[in-house]
Formats: sequence, structure tokens, C-alpha cells
Amino acid sequence: MRRNDPRQYDELSAEWWRPDGTFAMLHWLARARAGLIGAAPRPGALLVDVGCGGGLLAPHLSGFTHLGVDLGATGLRLAAAHGVVPVRGDAARLPLRDECADVVAAGEILEHVPDWRAAVAESCRVLRPGGLFVADTLADTWISRTLTVHIAERVPGAAPKGMHDPALYVPPRALAAECARHGVRVSLRGLRPRFGPLVRWLTRSRRRTVTRDGDAEVMVPMRSVSVLYQAWGRKSG
Repeated sequence: MRRNDPRQYDELSAEWWRPDGTFAMLHWLARARAGLIGAAPRPGALLVDVGCGGGLLAPHLSGFTHLGVDLGATGLRLAAAHGVVPVRGDAARLPLRDECADVVAAGEILEHVPDWRAAVAESCRVLRPGGLFVADTLADTWISRTLTVHIAERVPGAAPKGMHDPALYVPPRALAAECARHGVRVSLRGLRPRFGPLVRWLTRSRRRTVTRDGDAEVMVPMRSVSVLYQAWGRKSG
């Protein structure tokens, strides 16, 4: 397959809900993303999960109607089994009305879409005034490309080959500027996995990783946004 081919997620569908599997870091990231979201601001608050995949954010939410948008039918079926309202759609053309969402979460999706600016514009469009936007993605830097493609894809059991196309990575300052253009001023911070869980996972001590770290925050914030980073902020108006 070509790089960033979405059919890879169908082939790896059995991995979505294995916390010790190929998508382990996506579980860690979902927990970190939820830490920025918090509890629902009001009864019936709507959270739109852009690029929801198998619905890994679901166990970490409290009080939201969780609507997941994704192109992959297989992932949406898995998400629905975990309480997500599934909607098949494109991140760059969300099939949702303006200002319907209290929260929009775009987790590990912006670096997978051909036009991340369009995806950001759509996320901001469906967000109500005062609503929260939360994203995590990969930075368009040489160190990010080196770590996530040239190194990670060569480590057995780490990143699947061809999962990312570094040509689609997102410059942090450009993301902040694009969000501001659509009325959302964001803060940025880097993220990294704690050394112990990462080593245990990469060395295939995976059951030990899940046992020791299942209830702990594996991803920790850092000042540098040169590899993996989060953006979060509220819509004005």
C-alpha cells in the first residue's frame, strides 16, 4: 500500500482494543486527550470525535454524547460497540451543522488528512462559541520525521510500516494560526511517553506494561513541540 493508506486500519482492526497491541500508544494518547477535555459542561453536551477510529476516547469521557466521525466502516463498528454514535464522513467535510458541538476532539487525525487546514476549518465550524477544541498531531520537523518514520518503522513491533506520510505533518505555529483564523486561540505543548512503559512495550513485555501502567498516565507533557504535540483552546464569540 501507499503511505497513509486508510485501508491499513481495516487490516489492523483487531488491534484497536488491545491495550498491549500495535495501537497501544493511541490508548495512551486518548487518555492524555481526555485530560484536557474534562467532564461535560452541561447535561447532554455533544463531543464530536473527528477521526474516531475504533473509539478509544470513549472510556475516558464523562457525561458527553460522544459522536464519532470517520471514513472507516470497520472502525466505526468497533466505536459503536463502545457507546459512540457513529457517523461516516470526511474530516474535511463534516456532515454536521454549524455550532453544534460543545467539544471537538481531533486526535491523531490531522497528520493523516490530505488537507489539514480544511479539517481544522471544519472542526472550528461545528464548534459552538465557548466550545473547546482539542487536538494532538505530529510536527512537521526533521526530528519528527526521523523518529516516527526512519526509526520507529524499523523497530520491530513499533509503528506499522507506511502508517504515516511525513509530507502531511503539521507545523505547530501554522496550526495555531489556522485555529486563530477560525476564532479558536490555542495553547500548545509537547507530549512524550514515559521511558519505562515505552521500553516495556517495545521489548514485548507488553502484558507487564498493561499491568503496571494501566491506571497511570503514560504520556507526559513537555515544552518542546518538535515531535508530538497537543493544541487546545476555546472558540470566541
